[in-house]
Amino acid sequence: MPLQIVHHPDYDAGFAVNHRFPMSKYPLLMEALRMRGLAAPEALSMPEPAPASWLKLAHAADFVDQVIACQVPEKIEREIGFPVGPRVSLRAQLATAGTVLAARLALKHGIACNAAGGSHHARRAQGAGFCTFNDVAVASLALLAEGTVENVLIVDLDVHQGDGTADILKDEPRAFTFSMHGERNYPVRKIASDLDIALPDGTGDDAYLERLAAILPELSGQRSWDIVFYNAGVDVHAEDRLGRLALSDDGLSAREDMVIGHFRNHGVPLCGVIGGGYSTDVPALAARHAILFEVAARHYCLLPTAYYLLPTAYHFL
Repeated sequence: MPLQIVHHPDYDAGFAVNHRFPMSKYPLLMEALRMRGLAAPEALSMPEPAPASWLKLAHAADFVDQVIACQVPEKIEREIGFPVGPRVSLRAQLATAGTVLAARLALKHGIACNAAGGSHHARRAQGAGFCTFNDVAVASLALLAEGTVENVLIVDLDVHQGDGTADILKDEPRAFTFSMHGERNYPVRKIASDLDIALPDGTGDDAYLERLAAILPELSGQRSWDIVFYNAGVDVHAEDRLGRLALSDDGLSAREDMVIGHFRNHGVPLCGVIGGGYSTDVPALAARHAILFEVAARHYCLLPTAYYLLPTAYHFL
Protein backbone atom coordinates (compact mmCIF):
# COMPACT_ATOMS: atom_id res chain seq x y z
CA MET A 1 0.00 0.00 0.00
CA PRO A 2 1.40 3.47 -0.88
CA LEU A 3 1.61 6.50 1.39
CA GLN A 4 -1.95 7.52 2.24
CA ILE A 5 -2.88 11.04 1.11
CA VAL A 6 -6.12 12.85 1.90
CA HIS A 7 -7.39 15.24 -0.74
CA HIS A 8 -10.59 16.83 -2.01
CA PRO A 9 -11.01 18.93 -5.18
CA ASP A 10 -12.93 21.49 -3.12
CA TYR A 11 -9.81 22.32 -1.11
CA ASP A 12 -9.55 24.90 -3.91
CA ALA A 13 -12.15 27.59 -3.21
CA GLY A 14 -11.51 29.29 -6.56
CA PHE A 15 -9.89 32.58 -5.58
CA ALA A 16 -8.67 35.04 -8.20
CA VAL A 17 -5.14 34.33 -9.40
CA ASN A 18 -3.87 37.61 -7.92
CA HIS A 19 -5.23 36.95 -4.42
CA ARG A 20 -2.61 37.04 -1.65
CA PHE A 21 -3.65 33.52 -0.66
CA PRO A 22 -2.54 31.29 -3.58
CA MET A 23 -5.57 28.98 -3.63
CA SER A 24 -4.51 27.35 -6.91
CA LYS A 25 -1.63 25.65 -5.10
CA TYR A 26 -3.98 22.85 -4.04
CA PRO A 27 -4.77 21.44 -7.50
CA LEU A 28 -1.19 22.15 -8.58
CA LEU A 29 0.08 20.18 -5.59
CA MET A 30 -2.03 17.20 -6.63
CA GLU A 31 -0.67 17.49 -10.16
CA ALA A 32 2.86 17.57 -8.75
CA LEU A 33 2.12 14.44 -6.72
CA ARG A 34 0.73 12.66 -9.78
CA MET A 35 3.87 13.51 -11.72
CA ARG A 36 5.91 11.97 -8.89
CA GLY A 37 3.82 8.80 -8.86
CA LEU A 38 2.40 9.51 -5.39
CA ALA A 39 -1.28 10.09 -6.23
CA ALA A 40 -2.45 6.73 -7.56
CA PRO A 41 -6.12 5.97 -6.76
CA GLU A 42 -5.20 3.51 -4.01
CA ALA A 43 -3.19 6.25 -2.28
CA LEU A 44 -6.01 8.78 -2.08
CA SER A 45 -8.84 9.22 0.43
CA MET A 46 -11.52 11.90 0.30
CA PRO A 47 -13.09 13.48 3.41
CA GLU A 48 -16.68 14.45 4.06
CA PRO A 49 -17.29 17.91 5.59
CA ALA A 50 -16.50 18.02 9.29
CA PRO A 51 -19.61 17.90 11.49
CA ALA A 52 -20.30 20.90 13.68
CA SER A 53 -19.79 18.75 16.77
CA TRP A 54 -16.11 18.28 15.87
CA LEU A 55 -15.61 21.95 15.06
CA LYS A 56 -17.18 23.05 18.35
CA LEU A 57 -14.61 21.05 20.30
CA ALA A 58 -12.05 23.68 19.27
CA HIS A 59 -14.09 26.76 18.35
CA ALA A 60 -16.81 28.89 19.89
CA ALA A 61 -20.21 27.54 18.91
CA ASP A 62 -21.43 30.87 17.55
CA PHE A 63 -18.41 31.19 15.24
CA VAL A 64 -18.87 27.66 13.91
CA ASP A 65 -22.53 28.37 13.22
CA GLN A 66 -21.62 31.63 11.46
CA VAL A 67 -19.14 29.88 9.15
CA ILE A 68 -21.53 27.06 8.28
CA ALA A 69 -24.31 29.56 7.57
CA CYS A 70 -21.91 31.91 5.70
CA GLN A 71 -22.85 34.73 8.06
CA VAL A 72 -19.45 35.66 9.50
CA PRO A 73 -19.29 39.33 10.58
CA GLU A 74 -17.29 41.54 8.22
CA LYS A 75 -14.83 42.46 10.97
CA ILE A 76 -13.89 38.81 11.43
CA GLU A 77 -13.78 38.23 7.67
CA ARG A 78 -11.22 41.03 7.45
CA GLU A 79 -9.11 39.31 10.08
CA ILE A 80 -9.39 36.03 8.21
CA GLY A 81 -8.39 37.75 4.98
CA PHE A 82 -11.30 36.82 2.70
CA PRO A 83 -15.12 36.63 2.72
CA VAL A 84 -16.60 33.39 4.03
CA GLY A 85 -19.00 32.40 1.26
CA PRO A 86 -20.25 28.90 0.43
CA ARG A 87 -17.02 27.70 -1.23
CA VAL A 88 -14.80 28.98 1.59
CA SER A 89 -17.11 27.50 4.22
CA LEU A 90 -17.13 24.12 2.49
CA ARG A 91 -13.35 24.24 2.03
CA ALA A 92 -12.82 24.92 5.74
CA GLN A 93 -15.05 22.01 6.74
CA LEU A 94 -13.40 19.65 4.24
CA ALA A 95 -9.81 20.59 5.09
CA THR A 96 -10.51 20.12 8.80
CA ALA A 97 -12.12 16.74 8.23
CA GLY A 98 -9.17 15.90 5.98
CA THR A 99 -6.75 16.29 8.87
CA VAL A 100 -8.94 14.14 11.12
CA LEU A 101 -9.00 11.46 8.40
CA ALA A 102 -5.25 11.72 7.81
CA ALA A 103 -4.67 11.33 11.55
CA ARG A 104 -6.74 8.14 11.62
CA LEU A 105 -4.78 6.82 8.63
CA ALA A 106 -1.52 7.71 10.37
CA LEU A 107 -2.57 5.76 13.45
CA LYS A 108 -3.32 2.78 11.22
CA HIS A 109 -0.37 2.96 8.82
CA GLY A 110 2.32 4.96 10.65
CA ILE A 111 2.41 7.99 8.34
CA ALA A 112 -0.28 9.85 6.37
CA CYS A 113 -0.63 13.37 4.98
CA ASN A 114 -3.43 15.82 4.26
CA ALA A 115 -2.92 17.80 1.05
CA ALA A 116 -4.20 20.88 2.90
CA GLY A 117 -4.39 21.85 6.57
CA GLY A 118 -2.13 23.67 8.97
CA SER A 119 -4.59 26.53 9.55
CA HIS A 120 -2.90 27.45 12.79
CA HIS A 121 -4.02 31.08 13.20
CA ALA A 122 -7.69 30.19 13.75
CA ARG A 123 -8.32 30.73 17.46
CA ARG A 124 -11.07 29.47 19.70
CA ALA A 125 -13.23 32.56 19.22
CA GLN A 126 -12.71 33.11 15.48
CA GLY A 127 -10.57 32.66 12.40
CA ALA A 128 -7.63 34.86 11.41
CA GLY A 129 -4.63 35.01 9.08
CA PHE A 130 -6.10 33.08 6.11
CA CYS A 131 -7.33 30.41 8.57
CA THR A 132 -11.02 29.71 9.14
CA PHE A 133 -11.02 26.56 11.29
CA ASN A 134 -7.96 25.17 13.07
CA ASP A 135 -7.80 21.67 11.62
CA VAL A 136 -4.96 20.35 13.78
CA ALA A 137 -6.61 21.55 17.00
CA VAL A 138 -9.94 20.05 15.94
CA ALA A 139 -8.31 16.73 15.04
CA SER A 140 -6.36 16.64 18.30
CA LEU A 141 -9.44 17.27 20.43
CA ALA A 142 -11.60 14.87 18.44
CA LEU A 143 -9.12 12.00 18.88
CA LEU A 144 -8.68 12.82 22.57
CA ALA A 145 -12.43 13.09 23.17
CA GLU A 146 -13.14 9.67 21.72
CA GLY A 147 -10.22 8.07 23.57
CA THR A 148 -8.34 7.09 20.43
CA VAL A 149 -5.18 8.76 21.76
CA GLU A 150 -4.02 9.99 25.16
CA ASN A 151 -1.03 12.23 24.32
CA VAL A 152 -0.74 14.50 21.29
CA LEU A 153 2.28 16.47 20.08
CA ILE A 154 2.02 19.34 17.59
CA VAL A 155 5.24 20.23 15.77
CA ASP A 156 4.62 23.49 13.91
CA LEU A 157 7.44 24.56 11.58
CA ASP A 158 5.48 27.10 9.55
CA VAL A 159 7.32 30.43 9.45
CA HIS A 160 4.47 32.06 11.38
CA GLN A 161 3.91 31.29 15.05
CA GLY A 162 1.05 28.87 15.78
CA ASP A 163 -0.93 31.31 17.91
CA GLY A 164 -4.36 29.83 17.25
CA THR A 165 -3.31 26.29 18.10
CA ALA A 166 -1.67 27.55 21.29
CA ASP A 167 -4.85 29.44 22.20
CA ILE A 168 -7.18 26.49 21.66
CA LEU A 169 -5.02 23.87 23.39
CA LYS A 170 -3.60 25.97 26.24
CA ASP A 171 -5.80 24.28 28.85
CA GLU A 172 -5.52 20.77 27.40
CA PRO A 173 -2.73 18.97 29.32
CA ARG A 174 -2.81 15.97 26.98
CA ALA A 175 -1.66 18.11 24.02
CA PHE A 176 1.76 19.77 23.73
CA THR A 177 2.28 22.61 21.25
CA PHE A 178 5.70 23.42 19.78
CA SER A 179 6.27 26.24 17.27
CA MET A 180 9.56 27.23 15.62
CA HIS A 181 9.00 30.37 13.56
CA GLY A 182 10.27 33.73 12.43
CA GLU A 183 10.63 36.09 15.39
CA ARG A 184 9.56 39.25 13.56
CA ASN A 185 6.79 37.74 11.47
CA TYR A 186 2.99 37.50 11.82
CA PRO A 187 1.26 37.47 14.25
CA VAL A 188 2.49 40.62 15.96
CA ARG A 189 0.93 39.49 19.24
CA LYS A 190 1.90 35.90 19.75
CA ILE A 191 0.12 33.47 22.07
CA ALA A 192 2.60 31.32 23.96
CA SER A 193 2.85 27.69 22.91
CA ASP A 194 4.10 25.09 25.38
CA LEU A 195 7.44 25.64 23.65
CA ASP A 196 8.33 28.43 21.22
CA ILE A 197 11.58 29.03 19.35
CA ALA A 198 11.79 32.36 17.52
CA LEU A 199 14.37 32.67 14.75
CA PRO A 200 15.91 35.87 13.37
CA ASP A 201 15.25 37.02 9.81
CA GLY A 202 17.60 35.44 7.29
CA THR A 203 18.10 32.15 9.16
CA GLY A 204 19.29 29.66 6.54
CA ASP A 205 19.59 25.91 6.18
CA ASP A 206 22.50 25.19 8.51
CA ALA A 207 21.41 27.26 11.50
CA TYR A 208 17.78 26.21 11.12
CA LEU A 209 18.53 22.50 10.95
CA GLU A 210 21.02 22.68 13.81
CA ARG A 211 18.39 24.27 16.05
CA LEU A 212 15.75 21.75 15.02
CA ALA A 213 18.05 18.77 15.56
CA ALA A 214 18.70 19.93 19.12
CA ILE A 215 15.02 20.31 20.02
CA LEU A 216 13.56 17.06 18.63
CA PRO A 217 15.07 14.81 21.34
CA GLU A 218 13.72 17.21 23.97
CA LEU A 219 10.22 16.86 22.52
CA SER A 220 10.44 13.07 22.49
CA GLY A 221 11.63 13.14 26.09
CA GLN A 222 8.51 14.97 27.30
CA ARG A 223 6.34 11.82 27.34
CA SER A 224 5.25 8.87 25.20
CA TRP A 225 3.33 10.42 22.28
CA ASP A 226 0.48 8.58 20.57
CA ILE A 227 0.56 10.82 17.49
CA VAL A 228 2.41 13.87 16.19
CA PHE A 229 0.79 16.46 13.94
CA TYR A 230 3.47 18.00 11.75
CA ASN A 231 2.78 21.40 10.16
CA ALA A 232 5.30 21.48 7.30
CA GLY A 233 4.79 25.06 6.15
CA VAL A 234 7.11 25.98 3.28
CA ASP A 235 6.96 29.72 3.91
CA VAL A 236 10.38 29.34 5.54
CA HIS A 237 11.76 29.19 1.98
CA ALA A 238 14.06 31.96 0.76
CA GLU A 239 11.72 32.77 -2.15
CA ASP A 240 8.53 32.93 -0.10
CA ARG A 241 7.10 36.44 -0.17
CA LEU A 242 5.81 36.33 3.43
CA GLY A 243 8.60 34.34 5.04
CA ARG A 244 11.85 36.25 5.78
CA LEU A 245 13.81 33.08 6.52
CA ALA A 246 16.21 31.67 3.94
CA LEU A 247 15.79 27.91 3.54
CA SER A 248 16.48 26.27 0.19
CA ASP A 249 14.72 23.31 -1.44
CA ASP A 250 17.49 21.10 -0.06
CA GLY A 251 16.94 22.62 3.36
CA LEU A 252 13.22 21.83 3.21
CA SER A 253 13.97 18.26 2.20
CA ALA A 254 16.48 17.87 5.03
CA ARG A 255 13.96 19.34 7.49
CA GLU A 256 11.24 16.88 6.46
CA ASP A 257 13.69 14.00 6.60
CA MET A 258 14.82 15.05 10.06
CA VAL A 259 11.32 15.39 11.52
CA ILE A 260 9.72 12.35 9.89
CA GLY A 261 12.78 10.19 10.47
CA HIS A 262 12.99 11.19 14.12
CA PHE A 263 9.43 10.26 14.96
CA ARG A 264 9.53 7.13 12.80
CA ASN A 265 12.56 5.98 14.74
CA HIS A 266 10.67 6.61 17.98
CA GLY A 267 7.61 4.67 16.78
CA VAL A 268 5.24 7.65 16.81
CA PRO A 269 2.58 7.86 14.06
CA LEU A 270 2.87 11.11 12.12
CA CYS A 271 0.12 13.12 10.41
CA GLY A 272 1.53 15.72 8.01
CA VAL A 273 -0.28 18.90 6.93
CA ILE A 274 1.06 21.36 4.41
CA GLY A 275 0.80 24.69 6.25
CA GLY A 276 1.64 28.01 4.67
CA GLY A 277 3.37 28.91 1.45
CA TYR A 278 3.02 32.15 -0.50
CA SER A 279 4.50 32.81 -3.90
CA THR A 280 3.49 34.35 -7.20
CA ASP A 281 5.17 31.34 -8.85
CA VAL A 282 2.50 28.91 -7.74
CA PRO A 283 3.83 25.82 -9.59
CA ALA A 284 7.16 26.29 -7.80
CA LEU A 285 5.26 26.69 -4.53
CA ALA A 286 3.34 23.46 -5.17
CA ALA A 287 6.63 21.67 -5.83
CA ARG A 288 7.91 22.85 -2.42
CA HIS A 289 4.80 21.46 -0.73
CA ALA A 290 5.33 18.18 -2.60
CA ILE A 291 8.63 17.67 -0.76
CA LEU A 292 6.71 16.67 2.39
CA PHE A 293 4.96 13.88 0.50
CA GLU A 294 8.12 12.69 -1.25
CA VAL A 295 9.99 12.36 2.04
CA ALA A 296 6.99 10.85 3.83
CA ALA A 297 6.62 8.26 1.05
CA ARG A 298 10.27 7.32 1.35
CA HIS A 299 9.97 6.79 5.10
CA TYR A 300 6.64 5.02 4.69
CA CYS A 301 8.34 2.40 2.54
CA LEU A 302 10.76 1.77 5.43
CA LEU A 303 8.07 1.07 8.04
CA PRO A 304 8.26 -2.37 9.65
CA THR A 305 6.10 -4.96 7.89
CA ALA A 306 4.43 -5.91 11.19
CA TYR A 307 2.91 -2.43 11.40
CA TYR A 308 0.59 -3.09 8.46
CA LEU A 309 -0.77 -6.27 10.04
CA LEU A 310 -2.57 -4.44 12.84
CA PRO A 311 -6.05 -2.98 12.20
CA THR A 312 -5.18 -0.03 14.44
CA ALA A 313 -1.72 0.68 15.81
CA TYR A 314 -0.21 3.34 18.00
CA HIS A 315 3.42 2.26 17.98
CA PHE A 316 5.61 0.24 15.69
CA LEU A 317 6.45 -3.34 16.65
